Amino acid sequence: MDAQEEAVRRIVGGVDTHKDLHVAAVVDEQDRVLGTQSFASTRQGYRQMLVWMRSFGEVERVGVESTGSYGAGLLRFLQQAAIVVLEVTTPDRQDRRRRGKNDDFDAQNAAHAAFAGIRTVTPKSRDGMIEALRVLSACRKTAVAARRIALQMIQ
Repeated sequence: MDAQEEAVRRIVGGVDTHKDLHVAAVVDEQDRVLGTQSFASTRQGYRQMLVWMRSFGEVERVGVESTGSYGAGLLRFLQQAAIVVLEVTTPDRQDRRRRGKNDDFDAQNAAHAAFAGIRTVTPKSRDGMIEALRVLSACRKTAVAARRIALQMIQ
């Protein structure tokens, strides 16, 4: 493989998200793992992750676990960078129980799932009417709880 073919290699990424650290993996056109690395769950960490992924070739898409919680910031960052993001569902419980918890393996599984288009869904956009209703519902729930506590204190 010459240098020009290497530069246009299409790759797919996968990310296992956590509170403080995200583990990323990259697979090539034949779904072979090229590398796995950990990055901080910060904007700087997201930038480093994207630079690292792009060092393997052109990023076609990225599969991310938990885009609604720990992966929400990464989702927004990748979407702003014009990267296609797929939310990857966790593997079945029997498989996880059998092989144990391994973040590198989880990131590689996310990349394999994004490559094959299995166990993936389009992540929620977090805007529009649905997000407005979610925020309104959360505010109402907080207000009802505060009212209950205030009434208890009065008595």
